[in-house]
Amino acid sequence: MASPLKSGKEAVNLAAQAARPSKIRRDPPATKAKVTQLSIEDRDDRDRRLAAVGILVFAFAILVIVVAFGSWAGWTPSQYTVEIKDQPLPDAG
Repeated sequence: MASPLKSGKEAVNLAAQAARPSKIRRDPPATKAKVTQLSIEDRDDRDRRLAAVGILVFAFAILVIVVAFGSWAGWTPSQYTVEIKDQPLPDAG
């Protein structure tokens, strides 16, 4: 049967040694510089703004595609004439 490979580290006998104190710092180091608070943006506002931007970009892309297809097909808005007849304004009273 194969024996495990020897590692370069010695085995630690936990029963023979006293527990040494932890080297993890418990308190943050004192800073001399003034700490400024960052203003954190509300996630709902950011999501609403990004959704509105996404909708506008998508609508613009659809508009560009429709105009490009119409231009390719030979359609222009100048083919149509709009006639507006003068009508008297309705009485307010």
